[in-house]
Amino acid sequence: MGVNFKPNQGMVLIEPKAAETKTASGLYIPDTAKEKPQQGKVVAVGDAKEDQASFKEGDMVVYGKFSGTPYNQDGIEYLILKVEDILGTIL
Repeated sequence: MGVNFKPNQGMVLIEPKAAETKTASGLYIPDTAKEKPQQGKVVAVGDAKEDQASFKEGDMVVYGKFSGTPYNQDGIEYLILKVEDILGTIL
């Protein structure tokens, strides 16, 4: 099942990676102390502007901590980001 959303030019739809719920030593992290995720999977890509990095569906990317606009579809939380807000691709 795909997402029914096509971002505008220069925008990308990201499915954020889930926040960590446990520390490496096994302690549970309460919701109030969880870090906002900064990594996610590209779900949909708008048309690229000239001289702009291109991303494809399935790429894992790192983006700015306070970037993007939340979007909810079928109970799944996504982020709509400007391509400029993506810091890099995880290889």
